[in-house]
Amino acid sequence: MLYTYLGFFGFTLFVIIYTTYKLRKDKFTTSQGYFLAGKSLTGPIIAGSMILTNISTEHLIGMNGSSYKNGIIIIAWEVTSAIALVIAAIYFIPKFIKLGITTIPEFLEKRFDGAIRSIVAFLLMSSFVITLLPIVLYSGAINIESVFDFSAIFNVSKRESLIYTVLTIGILGSMYAIFGGLKAVAYSDSLNGIGLMLGGLLIPVIALYQIGNGNMFEGLSTVYDFAPDKFDIIGKPDSVLPFSVLFTGLMINQLYFWGMNQAIIQRAFGAKNLVEAQKGLIYTGALKLFVPAIIVLPGLIGYYYFRDTYYENPDLIYPMLVKKVLPSYLFGFFAAVILGAVLSTFNSVLNSASTIFCLDIYKKIIDKNASDKKLVKYGKISSVVLALIAIAVAPMVSYAPEGLYQLLQELNGIFFIPISSIIIAGIFFKQINTIGAKAGLFFGFTFYILTTFILNLDIHFVHLWGIEFVLNFIIMFLVSRLYPSQKTSEYYQETELEETSWPNVKMYGAVLVFLTVLIYVLLS
Repeated sequence: MLYTYLGFFGFTLFVIIYTTYKLRKDKFTTSQGYFLAGKSLTGPIIAGSMILTNISTEHLIGMNGSSYKNGIIIIAWEVTSAIALVIAAIYFIPKFIKLGITTIPEFLEKRFDGAIRSIVAFLLMSSFVITLLPIVLYSGAINIESVFDFSAIFNVSKRESLIYTVLTIGILGSMYAIFGGLKAVAYSDSLNGIGLMLGGLLIPVIALYQIGNGNMFEGLSTVYDFAPDKFDIIGKPDSVLPFSVLFTGLMINQLYFWGMNQAIIQRAFGAKNLVEAQKGLIYTGALKLFVPAIIVLPGLIGYYYFRDTYYENPDLIYPMLVKKVLPSYLFGFFAAVILGAVLSTFNSVLNSASTIFCLDIYKKIIDKNASDKKLVKYGKISSVVLALIAIAVAPMVSYAPEGLYQLLQELNGIFFIPISSIIIAGIFFKQINTIGAKAGLFFGFTFYILTTFILNLDIHFVHLWGIEFVLNFIIMFLVSRLYPSQKTSEYYQETELEETSWPNVKMYGAVLVFLTVLIYVLLS
């Protein structure tokens, strides 16, 4: 147990000391310094932060639980991200950076009006605090509890232990976001990212080594031969993630998440220039192709070890696999890696939520003349309030029939598809006006809640995303035509900032797209 605590506190303190050292000369008194890291981030730092903001315990637990139950088909959530990142690097991020925006809702005001900016800002904050953050906290608490078994140490129930762990993680994560802003988040994320890659790879490497009696490839072959149907990447039409969703709603979701989601794209907004922002997105795409080794493969190995033991509660499979294969002296390091993954997602999303509140709600609606000092002050206050809400909601995420990751994606659809449709309309379709965009936003929001949670239609929710996206555009075009705007959007007349694109972005982007397709060809 001593090695466990030494490994845990050693790595955790190292991250804190390193981050503090890197920020020792920074003064977070301006909104750009606090919310955009002083426009100083480079490609590798952006990529590290993006990956850690994306991957947390809802992936380690949720995705591995889903692959244990449903097979390798759920890899689509990961590898198709590379294509979305390429599109974002070539088309989205140059537009956003050249316009000099700080938040996604700010772009919507430039293109449409202030009302849409406020509505979307509120929806984004709600999606962060009510869906994403609570699931991140709860799944993190499950993993930390599985390593340290606090319920036994402190003689409390599992539920009480999870609540206390959620509270502790929430407080620690809040401190990064509140006191260091985006720069503290980005640097701590990069270091935790290295830890996650190393720690996460340890699990499948050790497991396959043991199964193959010293030969990892033999171990992988044994796992495959045990249940070859689990390695069917195409799957059946009624599977949890049918192959057909790649051509309906999945890519729309990926485009939103990697190209328009404030919690992710804010790292690119904090880049030194457009070249570094594009490099960050391409590097992230390359990393996403390797991530399934950490968040999909262990679930398949778990099925070999445990059969159908945890089929009714797949979110237990990853903690049990860790306990089975990881040497006890590495428990502490691994727990620190898990904590780092939780903290990185929590503090990143919290920083983005407070950014949206301060710049898109407080400064636009409450105090239009707020100084930078005042914005930073309210950024910290809003972080505290939003963190407390997320901590309060987290224990309610006690059980999800299809697993935590599936629940997260279903809830995300409430916000992502309506917002992505009006952003894409704003970038590419000059014909769509403000009234049309508002109609599309309202229709999409209502349509998804009605079809998914009230009518319970027998249509896969990712297909519903695609249907909703198409219907949103039909509504937007029809309304824009019926109610033409007298005023042409100023967005198209604005002079864009001088920014030079990365010359190699299309070449490296093409390589990533090719590798993504190759993965499907090789595994089909």
